[in-house]
Formats: sequence, C-alpha cells, structure tokens
Amino acid sequence: MAPVRSLAADPASTTKRVVQLQQVTRKVALTATVAGLAVVAAACGSSSNKPSGGSHSSVAVPQISATQFNRTFSVMAELKPLAKIGKGNVAVILPDTVSSARYTEFDAPYLTKALEAAGLSASQFTVQNAQGSDATELSDAQTAITKGATVLIMDPLDSGVGAAIEKYAAAHGAAVIDYDRLTLGGSRKYYVSFNNVKVGNLLGQGLVQCVSAWHVAHPNVLVMYGSPTDNNATLFGEGYNAVLGPLFKSGKWKEVGKAPGTWDPPTALTEFQQQFTAHPSINALLSPNDENAAPIISYLQKKGIKPRTFPVTGQDATLVGLQNILAGYQCGTVYKPIYLEAQAAAALAMYLRAGVTPPAALANGTTMDTTSHVAVPSVLLTPTWVTTSNMASTVIADNFVPASQLCTAKYKAACQAAGISG
Repeated sequence: MAPVRSLAADPASTTKRVVQLQQVTRKVALTATVAGLAVVAAACGSSSNKPSGGSHSSVAVPQISATQFNRTFSVMAELKPLAKIGKGNVAVILPDTVSSARYTEFDAPYLTKALEAAGLSASQFTVQNAQGSDATELSDAQTAITKGATVLIMDPLDSGVGAAIEKYAAAHGAAVIDYDRLTLGGSRKYYVSFNNVKVGNLLGQGLVQCVSAWHVAHPNVLVMYGSPTDNNATLFGEGYNAVLGPLFKSGKWKEVGKAPGTWDPPTALTEFQQQFTAHPSINALLSPNDENAAPIISYLQKKGIKPRTFPVTGQDATLVGLQNILAGYQCGTVYKPIYLEAQAAAALAMYLRAGVTPPAALANGTTMDTTSHVAVPSVLLTPTWVTTSNMASTVIADNFVPASQLCTAKYKAACQAAGISG
C-alpha cells in the first residue's frame, strides 16, 4: 500500500486540495440554491392571478374583460385592490390639441375619471398634453419617470418620439402602454385602441352606402389619408382601400387624383383644393376624419355644391362632423366611444403598476409592429358608423356631444327628424 503523504510536507498539494474543496463547496451551494428556488416557485405557482412580490401574494386579483367597460365606469372599482399593492405613479401623456379636439374634451377627463375610480389618488397620476411637440412629449415622459412614474400611458405624436420614450422608460424600469396609436419599432408592453382596420372598413363601407343613397351615378373619388407618420392612418387606409380597391379595379368607380396625407385641417384643405382644381370631375371624397373634412365641406358649399350630392366621410364624431351629417354634406362618421378606450388603458396600467399580468379577457387581441416584427398584446375595441339613423342612440345617448350643442336653430329641424330633442 502506498504511504500516506503529509499535507504539511507538500505545500503545492495542499493548495491544490484546498482549491478543489472550494470548488466542490460552491457547486453544492449552487445546487442547493437552485433546488430551493424551484421549491419556492412550485409553492408560489406561475399563475397570472397572483401579483409579483411575496408580501402581496394573498391579494385576489380582479379578472375583468374588454367587454365590461360602460358609460358608468362601474367596473373600474373592481381594480381597487391593485391600487393598494401597486408602486409608483401612472403618467398619461397625450399628443396634441390640433389633430382632434378629443384629447382635451374626452381623453384627458375620461382617463382621470377611470384612474380615480380604480383607486388612485390625485397625487398618484398625472395627465399631460405635449401640444404637438416631439421634444415636449419626450421631456414630459422623462420628467414623469424621474418623479416616480412606473407606468406610462402614451399616445405618441409619431413613432420616432414614441420609440425614444419607450427606450428611456425601459432603461429606467417603467412600463409603457401605447394609447390609441402604436409606436412602430417601440418596446411597449401593451397597446390600447379601437380596431383601426375596422375603422377604415367602416369609412369605405359608409362611402359606398352614401354614393348609392345620394344617387351618384359615376363616382369619381379622391381618397385622402391621415399623416404618413401615423400608423393609425396606415391602418385606416388599409381598411378603406380593401373596400374601395375592388370598385376601382372593376371600373365601377374611378379613383381621381392623389394627396400626400395629413392630420392638419388647413393642409388637408389645401391638398383637396389642388386636386379639385386639377380634377374638377371629383364628386366624392374619402376623408379620414371630421376635422379634415370640415374645411373641405365649407369650401364645397362656397362652390355651390348642394346637400346630398357630394359624399364625404369622416371620423371621431365631432360636433362639426355631426352637424355636417345633419345638413346632408357628410355621409357619416366613425364613432369611437373614448370612455371605453380610457378605461381599458387605465385598467392595464393598474395591473402593470401592481406587477400583475393582465387577464387574457382584457388583452383580447394582438397588433403587429411591422418595424419590430412583433405581435403586441392589445385591447382592441369596436367602432361604430354613425348616421342620422343611429345618432340619437350612440353619441347623444353617451353624451359624447350634448343635444343642446348639436341642435342649434340651424339644425333643429334635422335633429327632430333624427329623433333628437335639443
């Protein structure tokens, strides 16, 4: 048998054995740690019905769906348990006051109401408007995060500033919800909007119905678009081109002229005037929203165009758009009940603030980010085409536009014919 060697007599051997023992010890400790974590994970479970953070594991997480939101905001109260366990503030950043009056008149107050109904105090959220400035929108987001916002609800002016905000938010541990407009190339967690391809479908179908109802025998149509930097405008166009394309291809309708696209009403008017001057045969217009349509309709009226002869479409159910419908100069408008969108965004924010995965019934769809090539979990709500036949049961019933404002003396008879009493 080989003799036993003294460790003290061989320092090199001693050092080698000590290193080996240390390595073994580390392996054993790591194995124990992994095993321990596995046991903890199994005990806690991976269910999205449990909020992250051990101290809140006993809180029952509310399970709400995208179909539960209503005019009374009643479902928001179910989210109050999330308010108690959430951390940080929620910052809402809206884009401007020019492309649509909705952001001031509806989005801001509805988002405020939804967050308050969900249990947040005035000191736990902010609602700001970037007033059409990319620099302001980015600065507002950075400031909000610096002051403790852990969730941003953001409607980006364009994808460039949206992506910059989302990159900054990710670097500082804040989650972002794209609100109404998707940030292409962004890194948001969720997207909330109406089904924007469906919005475009409704615009196209509305024009088809109107051309028939107004007896336009040979439709020569100018198709206009929103801003080319807005992904919503792209989706709207996808929707109405799917309806109108076959009509143009068959020769039943003729597409006349081309405009670059904008959300600025004066620019939209200029684009239309240029095309109408170059192509006086134009006798129908696909306008992507009421704000762009309004100055064009005024221009057509000054040109002597009679009611119910020159179909024009719109979107957003604005006061001027609804009055143009009553007057017979606009076919209809796509109505998007903003109180639904505001509640959906606020609900997502409450789940994210609490570190909880929102239920699948809330995030009821996906939207493709064609730049990042990822499907973004989304809450997609249903829009409605509004004409004189359903104006009373939609925008008036929702108090989206008060009957007293709509039915001024000039429109009183048309309101009565539509079943609206001002």
